[in-house]
Amino acid sequence: MNKEKKTSSLPLFGLPRLLPLLKPYRVRMIRMIALGLVCSVIDVCYPLFNRYALDHFAAEGTLEGLPAFILLYLAVLAFQSLVNNKSMKDAGIVEMHVDRDLRNLAFSHLQTLSFSYFNRNSVGYIHARVMSDTGKIGEMVSWRMMDCIWNGSYILFAVAVMFFTEPVLAARMIALLAVCTLVVSIFQKKLIAINRRIREINSRITGNFNEEITGARSVKILGIEEIMQKEFESDTEKMRAQSVRAVKHSAMLISTVTLMSSFALALVLWQGGMMTRAGLMKIGTLSVFLSYAVGMMEPLQFIIQNVSAFIGIQANIERFTDLLAEPSDVTDTPEVIARYGDGFHPRYENWEEIKGDVEFEDVTFRYPDGEENVLEHFSLKVHSGQNIAIVGETGAGKSTLVNLVCRFYEPTEGRILIDGRDCRERSQLWLHRNLGYVLQTPYLFSGTVRDNLRYGKPEATDEQIMEALRMVSAERIVARMGGLDSDVGEGGSGLSTGEKQLLSFARALLADPRLLILDEATSSIDTLTEMAIQKAISVVTRNRTSFVIAHRLSTIVSADLILVVRDGKITERGTHSELMARKGYYYSLYTMQYVKEIPAM
Repeated sequence: MNKEKKTSSLPLFGLPRLLPLLKPYRVRMIRMIALGLVCSVIDVCYPLFNRYALDHFAAEGTLEGLPAFILLYLAVLAFQSLVNNKSMKDAGIVEMHVDRDLRNLAFSHLQTLSFSYFNRNSVGYIHARVMSDTGKIGEMVSWRMMDCIWNGSYILFAVAVMFFTEPVLAARMIALLAVCTLVVSIFQKKLIAINRRIREINSRITGNFNEEITGARSVKILGIEEIMQKEFESDTEKMRAQSVRAVKHSAMLISTVTLMSSFALALVLWQGGMMTRAGLMKIGTLSVFLSYAVGMMEPLQFIIQNVSAFIGIQANIERFTDLLAEPSDVTDTPEVIARYGDGFHPRYENWEEIKGDVEFEDVTFRYPDGEENVLEHFSLKVHSGQNIAIVGETGAGKSTLVNLVCRFYEPTEGRILIDGRDCRERSQLWLHRNLGYVLQTPYLFSGTVRDNLRYGKPEATDEQIMEALRMVSAERIVARMGGLDSDVGEGGSGLSTGEKQLLSFARALLADPRLLILDEATSSIDTLTEMAIQKAISVVTRNRTSFVIAHRLSTIVSADLILVVRDGKITERGTHSELMARKGYYYSLYTMQYVKEIPAM
């Protein structure tokens, strides 16, 4: 479960953490803000144009100066159009650039994090940080910020003009404006709570829908369509009820703002009309007050809505900046980076050739989020070219050893040596580029067969790809699909689990790694295919250090060393014949599995 921090009620508290990320856009944002101020000044000036027209042309019955007035008015209109165009263009560019750069920044940082982060956080949670949060931040620093500046400055300038023109009537208008602000704030607070509830329900609906689609086979096998349907209908009904509440509150808010605007208009007509009749105010000045009375209510509503949005977006800012501040459990030292480069800027010229000697030197390991040691004072020396098999029950901790070899995790105590040197003295990328890893659960990327296999060796030719496929007896799969340009589908959806496993195996072989990790790589393959793969394994593991996590014990009888893992501890080690002679736990596992496989022979 992903727990989120409670945020402060003040919308600006998250901005200091965001400001360093916005530094590249400061010039465009300053210009956007300045143009917004210019636009608001022009908006405030239009009623003044009307006042001049009424007081000069209408009241005095003269057309003197009308051509110049019209030209000036048209010039202001044209100027505002240009300013509007430029400010909106800047806002759009800022939004798109911020979206792009923040997403790139988040994705790059995710590449540096260790496995423990992905174990603690779900895919949906991470996806929301990279896609949804960045989008809302981009919108906030562009359109919402410009709206607040535009509307806020319009109200301030309009109030200043009113006070300068007629202070008494302006004071009464401000009092009414304050009451309207309070009323709108109350409604907006309720709307925030309702919309938060709507987002929660929508997230649950999305999650249930995703489970229904991805787990469609299990749903049908279990015959729980009716249960799933009722759960889904229950959530959508809750969504409907909350959405109706939101619509009712929004309608009431709009009606209230309209009513307050009418009150303001009535106040100006009443007070201003009496002052005009008494000769204390000109008709043009009354027109100005009428325009501002009607024109200030909508900007006020927009400001309150945007401030409320800023409060909500503060959580997005904190979640996103927390992601960027997330440290990796596995990092290279500055000295290592200076010599070997990092994952994005490797210095290949300084990379030493790897031989394949691996040594666990008094290693104790505990997962970052765990409380008990998985390994304690474990030592093992593996010479280049040896084949090490790791066996044990599901969940016993077999993958822990290979994850440490791959440096997906760091030892809690002790050292892991590669070619006699602490693996932390070289870069992670140096080690990973010399690794071949075939997962128990195969994964293929969307794209063609050629694209997927070239992830193991980007410069590989079609001949080299076909040779790797032949070594694992996978050429028939590609031939059936229609060649190397065939699309494998999302996640390899167009292939069976066994076929994806074979292509994953070919991808690892194509990289020609010095260290080869097979994580129960034959568990999803039929017996005939397994025989072909065993032949290929015997070839590709020659002169390579290999670690094989085995489910079928018959596949590792020729291993140089077999490690038996129980409850996170190495309880037995030796060759197949040695372990069988001891008649311990390995003997029990092997004989039990052998008996089960006899009927299938």
